[in-house]
Amino acid sequence: MASVLQAFVDPDVTVDGKRRASVPLVQLQTLWFNTGTLCNLTCQHCYIESSPRNDRLAYLTPVELERYLDELVALGQRTEEIGFTGGEPFLNPDIIDLLGRSLVRGFRVLVLTNAMRPMMKHAERLEALRDRFGAALCVRVSLDHFRPELHEAERGPRTWKPTLAGLKWLSDRGFAVHVAGRSLWGGTDDELRAGYAALFAAEGIDVDTHDPRTLVLFPEMDSTAAVPEITTECWDILHKSPSDVMCATSRMVIKRKGEAPSVVSCTLLPYDERFDFGPRLADALGAVKLNHPHCAKFCVLGGGRCSG
Repeated sequence: MASVLQAFVDPDVTVDGKRRASVPLVQLQTLWFNTGTLCNLTCQHCYIESSPRNDRLAYLTPVELERYLDELVALGQRTEEIGFTGGEPFLNPDIIDLLGRSLVRGFRVLVLTNAMRPMMKHAERLEALRDRFGAALCVRVSLDHFRPELHEAERGPRTWKPTLAGLKWLSDRGFAVHVAGRSLWGGTDDELRAGYAALFAAEGIDVDTHDPRTLVLFPEMDSTAAVPEITTECWDILHKSPSDVMCATSRMVIKRKGEAPSVVSCTLLPYDERFDFGPRLADALGAVKLNHPHCAKFCVLGGGRCSG
């Protein structure tokens, strides 16, 4: 296996001289918007390095959102879902407006959150969106493990109770709720789902833990770990298809601090300019070359997808 210092450099050829795999866009099913990297937490393994101080990606505005939604229509894309991620999206002062503008156009909306105080400050307006749009608005809460001490090992002390309370608030009030967990501490898929099921039953939280869409268990990412590059031969070897990979069906809009928004290949690679298509969606509909460790470990080998 090649070291990461040598691998993932040439966009077309792996370090072993084989043709690098790429993923064509089959259909833009989900368009993600990063609302900004500021977060109320500093997690141990945050792929986007969110924190109360990291404003490397700036707050997205409603005008910028509308521009991309207009372009979706102009391009004739059959996009079904608009996703919002961060940072913590509910720190963006325009978040309710961003959600509402997407919902009123008929999109399903998925917003990711830690369900803590930033979300609860918008409680009344969130309920108004739920009353108007029902299950078209889905809130996905990051609960890294069903054991409090492991969740707090990742998120920090005193984070378990507020997140669990926010999750229960959403469930009690009839929101469409999903949960995102992590496989960082091991355990089989069945064991993890059973652990979450016991927790949710005890707390009266309505999430189907057996459905991989409503309880997403993410594989871990480590850009410093040695992982194999994905060649065109790998699809047959792994019994997978390029259409299984996240970038076959999604793109993400980001706004780097001091710059205009641009479109990147996926939610995992906001900083690597090799995966930046520029400001227009029209220029982001081509293939993505799997030239990053995350492409291999998270998407192809791990089977991870940020959307349901």
